[in-house]
Amino acid sequence: MKIEGNSHMNLNERIKQQLDSHPILLYMKGTPDFPQCGFSAQTVGILGSVGAEFDYVNIFEDPEVREGLKQYSNWPTFPQLYINGELIGGCDIVMELHESGELKQLIEKVGTSERGITD
Repeated sequence: MKIEGNSHMNLNERIKQQLDSHPILLYMKGTPDFPQCGFSAQTVGILGSVGAEFDYVNIFEDPEVREGLKQYSNWPTFPQLYINGELIGGCDIVMELHESGELKQLIEKVGTSERGITD
């Protein structure tokens, strides 16, 4: 699902609200159906391979978020994957987590927490 901004909030509040409202959120270049960089395409592919249902923000459609997120996260590049409001990382880290099996575990925890199951 595509996430829209709310112009009445300051930028950090907008980002925090987006992260709080979407358990798995990918800030990317383009859309999952039409990624506009190889790293975004690869990250979308990895998420799909583990069955992750995620929301996204196309940073090309929101220049304010594109610049502000770099400061908010202290991470200069895109894509940026967040799970439960926590920055997981960019494409390289997502790939490493996928190869180790940790990404699937993180995704599965999101599914169980939404159903009220705790560790």
